[in-house]
Amino acid sequence: MIKTVLFDMDGTLLPMNTEKFVKLYFKSLANRIAPLGYEPNELIDGVWQGTGAMIKNDGRATNEEVFWKVFEGKFGDRVYNDIVKFDEYYRTDFIAAKEACGCNPKVAQLVSNLKQRGLRLVVATNPLFPLVAQQTRLAWAGLNPDDFDYISHYENSRFCKPNLKYYEEILAKLDLNPAECLMVGNDVNEDMIAELLGMKVFLVTDCLLNPDNKDVSAYHHGNFDDLEQYLNELTGL
Repeated sequence: MIKTVLFDMDGTLLPMNTEKFVKLYFKSLANRIAPLGYEPNELIDGVWQGTGAMIKNDGRATNEEVFWKVFEGKFGDRVYNDIVKFDEYYRTDFIAAKEACGCNPKVAQLVSNLKQRGLRLVVATNPLFPLVAQQTRLAWAGLNPDDFDYISHYENSRFCKPNLKYYEEILAKLDLNPAECLMVGNDVNEDMIAELLGMKVFLVTDCLLNPDNKDVSAYHHGNFDDLEQYLNELTGL
């Protein structure tokens, strides 16, 4: 019996054109942060370097600590005084990147239905952003962050997808049995890997990411209507 549903965000809860999102995100970030004394191209390069370091994180520090250590190495320890400015950006000018995203009303409906059924809900999105940014993007998807029992973000995570330890960390924190979990995502490599831990998985194909052209027929897959039907089968409803 499935008791917990873990959802990826980008391309799953939040429909997204990833390439367009990245361009709008970096443009608006540079417009807001560069006046603090950062050369725009160096700023973006620093974000990429910090992101790469988080993806390789071995768990000895949080993703947040790893990111800002890289930033400090590039710009000096003054960066720590600017963290509050970055957080302000995610509450305000980050809205520019919403143009690259959609909003599927079936997502909010399904989340509401699952919560009413008493299932635990987790936002298992790659923890490359602070909590404020994750909450902002959930709002773009028409969702309330309070509907979820747990949201992964760079402050509370020590690993990233596709590292299996990312999923193990969530299982341990929430005391979850993987056999009672369903991981829902759109990325064949980063999301379906949860199956190796004993979770059931569902591949959302609306914004499919399958860089290695794997055979998706190996997974239960489809749109949110198909997902709801699969969940009904798993929960006996």
